Amino acid sequence: MKKKSGFFKEFKDFITRGNIVDMAVGVIIGGAFSAIVTALTNKIIKPFIDWIVMLATGGKEVGLYTFLKKVMTSVPEISEKGEETGKLIQAVDFTNSIYIDWGAFIMAIIDFLLIALVLFIIVKTMMNIQKMREEFHDADKKEINNRAKTVAKERGISKKEALEIVKAEIEAKKAEEEAAAAANAAPPALTTEELLTQIRDLLASKNDK
Repeated sequence: MKKKSGFFKEFKDFITRGNIVDMAVGVIIGGAFSAIVTALTNKIIKPFIDWIVMLATGGKEVGLYTFLKKVMTSVPEISEKGEETGKLIQAVDFTNSIYIDWGAFIMAIIDFLLIALVLFIIVKTMMNIQKMREEFHDADKKEINNRAKTVAKERGISKKEALEIVKAEIEAKKAEEEAAAAANAAPPALTTEELLTQIRDLLASKNDK
């Protein structure tokens, strides 16, 4: 019951405080990944399962089918080299037959599970990022409140006035850091025209002397 309540709590936090942009990005990525999963199941996993079925049935069956009505038809025999041998063999006419394709059903389940797993990882990652953001902001608020309590106690003023003083100190410190960073920043590189102008002025001043 604890795990269930925790799951619903996470889901509630996701839909109430989640970032809509992050959600949209996750859905787009999940939709794009579904094409990769479908190709994986249809082009790699399904042929592998068909191969196992063929080995298990001695080459009589290639897929997992339950026929409700099987219709046979004559088709040219194909050699291992991919050429017609001139003989006709009996094969199942899937167009006119009525059957249950268990292989396609299994592939759909695998497809769903893989896509659901990827979407779960994406959503879980977004929720963890959101949680870290909230914890970071909570830590800042806690530090500001502790500082405000200290200032209020030292100066004998109210908590509200102390908060204003602390916020002003933070803004002043931030402005000082930005000013220092701007002062320490490398001067912008001279353009070719400015450099040639300086060389011309320097040569002109030497010639005047």
